Amino acid sequence: MPEKTPLIKLVANAVMFQIGWFACVLGETGPWLLVPAAILCIHFFWISSWAAEGKLVVTVVLAGAAVDSFLMQVGVFEFPGDSKLVPLWLAALWAMLAITLNHCLAWTARPVWLACILGAVSGPISYFAGAALAEVKLPLEQFWTFLILAAVWAVVYPLMHGFAHIYRQQFLIKRMAQKS
Repeated sequence: MPEKTPLIKLVANAVMFQIGWFACVLGETGPWLLVPAAILCIHFFWISSWAAEGKLVVTVVLAGAAVDSFLMQVGVFEFPGDSKLVPLWLAALWAMLAITLNHCLAWTARPVWLACILGAVSGPISYFAGAALAEVKLPLEQFWTFLILAAVWAVVYPLMHGFAHIYRQQFLIKRMAQKS
């Protein structure tokens, strides 16, 4: 992972995130999930590498799916079927978020209060947009759903950036140790 991502790769990273988001939300299952898989491959081969960001992607997917599964269990949102876990397409959305943290969304990490505010605003907006396009129900009143999601994302988003920072530093230290 380079110290600073070139502009073309930042733009590509942002575009791939949007394509992946729409593929997950509109496609939900089946062949549409090949789109985020392809985006992850492109990301790891062109923009970064598995060695640099694989641990981050796995951490964000597992943590994000756990948070969303909890929110589903307490009734913030509902999906078709009776699964106790979120659908695969929603977990794939977390992978799409993870690949942006060190690149097109890196500027949102500092100061921490900015990450909190951006998380509190953009997180709920993304859920509301996704629910409008996918088979997701938000059974609570909009105000309460937004408030719950804002509180969750005010914590989750800076936490994800924290993981990105820690893993980035670990990768750089490991890379420096290998060069010596």
